[in-house]
Amino acid sequence: MNPYDYLEAHREEFLEELKDLLRIPSISTLSEHKPDVQRAAEWLRDHLMAIGMTETRLFPTAGNPIVYAEWLGAAGAPTVLIYGHYDVQPADDPENQWLSDPFEPVVRDGNLYARGSTDDKGQTLTQIKAVQSLLASGQMPVNVKFLIEGEEESGSTNLYPFIDEHADLLRADVAIVSDTSMQGMDNPSIVYGLRGLTSLEIEVRGPSHDLHSGMYGGIVDNPLHVLVNILAAMHDEQGHVTVPGFYDRVLTLDEIERAELGKTPFTMERFRSETGLEVPWGEPEYEMQERLGIRPTLEVNGLVGGWTGEGGKTIIPARGLAKITCRLVPDQDPWEIEELVRQYVAELSPETVKVTVRGLHHGKPVVVPLDSVFMRAAVEAYEFGFGAQPVFMREGGSIPIVASFQDVLKAPVILMGFGLPDDNLHAPNEKYSLECFYRGMQTAVRFYETIGQLT
Repeated sequence: MNPYDYLEAHREEFLEELKDLLRIPSISTLSEHKPDVQRAAEWLRDHLMAIGMTETRLFPTAGNPIVYAEWLGAAGAPTVLIYGHYDVQPADDPENQWLSDPFEPVVRDGNLYARGSTDDKGQTLTQIKAVQSLLASGQMPVNVKFLIEGEEESGSTNLYPFIDEHADLLRADVAIVSDTSMQGMDNPSIVYGLRGLTSLEIEVRGPSHDLHSGMYGGIVDNPLHVLVNILAAMHDEQGHVTVPGFYDRVLTLDEIERAELGKTPFTMERFRSETGLEVPWGEPEYEMQERLGIRPTLEVNGLVGGWTGEGGKTIIPARGLAKITCRLVPDQDPWEIEELVRQYVAELSPETVKVTVRGLHHGKPVVVPLDSVFMRAAVEAYEFGFGAQPVFMREGGSIPIVASFQDVLKAPVILMGFGLPDDNLHAPNEKYSLECFYRGMQTAVRFYETIGQLT
């Protein structure tokens, strides 16, 4: 049986196994789910051994364990390092938008709904099942290593030193990351650029405790007033970030890249269907697709402070907190951006309160080469799996570990994503198209077959 027939014969089995993994609420940002994170890592370790990996290990870290597996039985063939993550975002839903239990997967209209279905358990299992099909058919053309972490959604803090310390173990000819999206089922695309990330907290502290607003209003500066004034000063009316020096290192696109980007326009129809909004916002001199991929941003992700319960409570709160992220593009430096924001906040802060800026997470922006033999193999594989030649695009999200693969392992990276724009990752009703799951496996098999012939 060839690997494609094996895939077809085991479609339902693969789906049930994905459901089993999705039932584990491996939320890395919530400490109470640490046992679930451990359970997901053990599930993957055991599963990788069961499909034929010759070595599987859990590497403990100061945080969550790293799953490693390898099969090196293709003498003289290229070695592929496949990256994924088994941790997921929280599934909190204050407005009750989930139509089903986020950790009890269900299929509706050809989509599998569950937290982590597309980000990233589903896409990770797509790669695992492609490898399983090649091994089971006795036609594995490449050597394979898996590196699956449990902290991607909380900053990958322990993965960076792990890669530095285990560079020889992870050495490969090419690295594959399935954690991105395509433009559409009939319009496949390959992401070649990702934005970097600087994540920060801004805390404003005023009085030692909440105060009665009638007794102290007018003589005590309100920390929430200060905080929202600082945040409002971060942009001008047209959406430009006003932090001094923020754009100094931003590179402009060359004509080739701009032409490629123009093949995947972000239409008003797509904007409205994906956001529920009528009017877009942002830098007017750039097209929406450019704002999404080649321009940096500064976003407020959350605000905490004061009374938010039912009814009123007339206080001047003692504290206000904002969480912000800056999405960065080449050649912006995440740590330099943190310092620029810190300096700007200091300029905006009055003497009547204490303002603190804390750096949380950092990740470098990345662009992968378009002219490698591995990228050419990926283009052919997508055309085989999805029936159309893919276009190249930059994505606005961040996968900071890609830069480490390039810098430390010196390995070219292929961002082999199978998600769709409406998969609702990080949001209620996250889904993964079953068609993408099955076609993704076929695409991955074809890719490994093709690069196996490079020797």
